[in-house]
Amino acid sequence: VLFLQIVHILNMTSAKIVSFLLHPEESLHSLQNRIEFETGISTGNQELLLETGICLDPRKPASQCVIDGVRGWDSYMVYLFDKSKTVYDGPFASRSLSDCVNYIVQDSKIQLPIPQLRKVWAEAVHYVIGLKEDYSRLFQGQRAAMLSLLRYNANLIKMKNNMVSAAQQLKAKLEFFHQSIRLDLERYSDQMAYGISSEKMLKAWKEMEEKASQCAQAEDIGYLDDQIMALHTEIVELQKSPYARRQGEVMESLEQRAIDLYKQLKTRPPDHAYSDSTDMVKIIVQTVQSQDRVLKELFGHLSKLLGCKQKIIDLLPEIEVALNNIKEADNSVMQMQGKRQREIWHLLKIACTQSSSRSLVSSSLEGTASTPAAAWLPQSSSGNAPPHPLSSLATPQEGENFAAVIQENMNYLKLFSSVLQEVMQEQSSVMVR
Repeated sequence: VLFLQIVHILNMTSAKIVSFLLHPEESLHSLQNRIEFETGISTGNQELLLETGICLDPRKPASQCVIDGVRGWDSYMVYLFDKSKTVYDGPFASRSLSDCVNYIVQDSKIQLPIPQLRKVWAEAVHYVIGLKEDYSRLFQGQRAAMLSLLRYNANLIKMKNNMVSAAQQLKAKLEFFHQSIRLDLERYSDQMAYGISSEKMLKAWKEMEEKASQCAQAEDIGYLDDQIMALHTEIVELQKSPYARRQGEVMESLEQRAIDLYKQLKTRPPDHAYSDSTDMVKIIVQTVQSQDRVLKELFGHLSKLLGCKQKIIDLLPEIEVALNNIKEADNSVMQMQGKRQREIWHLLKIACTQSSSRSLVSSSLEGTASTPAAAWLPQSSSGNAPPHPLSSLATPQEGENFAAVIQENMNYLKLFSSVLQEVMQEQSSVMVR
C-alpha cells in the first residue's frame, strides 16, 4: 500500500476532486487521457499546475504529480485548468449534507436524545470543517494560477526588454546610416565635375536611403509597449487586490464555534435529556453563506488572472514577430552600409590609379623633352665659347642615344595604354553595379 501512487486532481472549472491510481512508469499523456474521460476537458486544453505555479512537464512521467515521502501525500493537489476558458463563473454547489445533518437542518427545533445528538453534531462539525477545507483548496488553486501568471509575466518582461534594446540599437544604426549617406552624397556631388561619376551608383545610394527609411518602421514598437505597460498595471492591481489574499477568516471562526459547541454537548451527561440543534444549524447556514460569498469573489478574481494570462499568451507571438522584423531591418542596414563602403573604397582605388597614371605620363613627357635637347647640345671644352654652326650635327654616338630615348618613350606609351585600359574596365564594372 505504501508504494501505491495516487494523484489528486482539483478541477478548477467544477471545484471537484478526481483521484487516479498511477500505473508504474505511466506517461503524463496517458494520465491526461484519463483526466479527459473523467472531466470532459480535452488533453489539448488541459493545464496542470503544481502548487508553485509550475506547469507539468510532458517529457516526464506522471509520477511528477506525487510528492516524495509519506507525510502530506494524501492532501497534495494538482490543479486542472481549462485553457479554452478564461471565465469561471460557476455556480458551484457546496458539498452535500449527510442524511442526519440534513434532518436537523430541515427542522432545527426537533428534540433529540443527547447520545444521538452527539453523533449528528459530530457530522455537522465535520461538514463545516469540510466547507472551509474546500475553500482552502480552491484558494490554493487560485494562488497557483497567480504564480503561473507571474512566471508568464517574467518571460514577457524579458522579451520586452530584448525588443526595446534591439529597437534602440536599430534606431542608433539608422541615424548613423542616414548621416553618413547624406555626407557621402554631398561629397560625391562636389567631385562629380572633376572626378569620377556613376549614375547607376548614385541611384543605388538614393535607393539605399529610401530603404533605410522603410526599415525605420521596424523600430516603431510603441503600440506593443503600451499594451505591455497596461497589462503590467493590471497585474499589479490584481496582486494588490484583497481577493488575492485568503478570505476564510469568517469560516475559520465558524468552524471554531462549531467545535466549541460540540465540546459543550460532549460534556453533558448521557442522561435521558433531550435538546434541539438550533445553534448548530445557524453555524451550518452561516458557513454555507460565507462559502458562497468567498467563492464568488475567488472565482471572479481567478477569471481576471486567467484573462491577463491569455493576454500575455496573445502578446508573446506579436513580440516575437517584432523582434524578427527588427533583426531583419538591422541586417539590411548593415549590409547596405558595407556595400556602400566597398563602393567608396573602389572609387578611391580608381582615383589613385588615375593619379598614378597621370604622374607616369607627365614624367615620361618631361624625360622626352629634356633628353633630345641634351642630345643636340654641342660639346665645348671652355663652356663659354659660342658653338660652331656645324657642331650641332649629331655624331654617330649621339644618334644611338637618340634612338634609345625614342625606344624608352615607346615603352612609356605602351604602359600608359595598358593603365588607361585597366581604368576603363574598372569604371565600366562600377557602372554595372
